[in-house]
Amino acid sequence: MRILIAICITAILTLSSCKQNIKKDITEIKPAIATNNIQFKNKAHQLVYQTVEKTGNYSKLSSKKDVIYTYTYKTPDGKTDTSTEKYIFNNELSYGLYTKHERTLTHLSGNIEQGYDGKEFWLKNNGKIILDSVALKRVAFNRPTNFYWFTMIQKLLDPGVNYEYLKEENIGNNEYDIVKITFNSKDNKPKDVYQLYINKNTKLIDQFLFTVVDFGKTDPFLMKLQYENIEGLLIPTKRKYKNSNWNAEVTNKPWIFVNWTNIKFNNGIKIAEFKK
Repeated sequence: MRILIAICITAILTLSSCKQNIKKDITEIKPAIATNNIQFKNKAHQLVYQTVEKTGNYSKLSSKKDVIYTYTYKTPDGKTDTSTEKYIFNNELSYGLYTKHERTLTHLSGNIEQGYDGKEFWLKNNGKIILDSVALKRVAFNRPTNFYWFTMIQKLLDPGVNYEYLKEENIGNNEYDIVKITFNSKDNKPKDVYQLYINKNTKLIDQFLFTVVDFGKTDPFLMKLQYENIEGLLIPTKRKYKNSNWNAEVTNKPWIFVNWTNIKFNNGIKIAEFKK
C-alpha cells in the first residue's frame, strides 16, 4: 500500500484505489462453482482446472483403461534409456521393459524389467528376479515417476494439491498465467514444487519449473512441452528440460530430451502382466 499523503484529494484517490484492489483480490480468490459442481479454491485452481479440461481430464484418460508406449530418455552425453511402458490407470499399475538402459541400473547387462502390481515393486534382469535393495529403490522411484509424468496434467487436480496465482508474464509472443503448485505432506517431508506457465490463448501448459527433492534437487529444472492429439487427448509427447532458476531463464546449457512415441490406448492389458 502506498504511503498515505496528508492531502485530502490524494487520500480520497488512494482510498478509491485500495477499494478497487481489495475488490480485485476478492474476485480472484472467491470460490466459484463450475458446471460440474467443482468448488474452486482460488483463481489459480480455476486456471488449472481449465487446463486439465482442455488437455483431457483424468476421467477421460482413465476411460482408455490402459496404455502402451515407447519411452526414450537421452542425456547431453548421448546416454539413452529406451523402454516399453505399460500402465493400467486403475490402481496405477506400471511396467517397463528396458531394452537400452545406459543411465538406469547400468551395472546390469541385457534387458531389464521393472514392475509395480499395486502392492510390490519388482525387478528382473534377463528374466531373473533381482532382490538387490539399492536396485529396487531405483525401481520404486522409476515406476511411480514414469506413471506420474504421463498423467501429470490430469493429476494436478488430485486431493492434497495447493494452488497459488503468482503473476502474468509475456514470453516471446505469448502471454502466460503463472501458477505455483505445492503438495501436502503426510510425513512432514519436503515435497516438490512446480511453477506452471499456462498459455492464456491455448490454456495449455507450455512449460513448467519443477524440483526433485527425492534427489536433493531444490533448484528448479525448466521443462518445455510439445503436444499431440491422440484419441482426443492432448498428450505432451515431446519434452526437454535442463537446469534453470525460478525466473525460468534459459541458459546455454544442453537439454535432456524425453520422447513418448507409439502411444496406444485400450490394449486389454491383464493385471497378471504386472506380476513378477
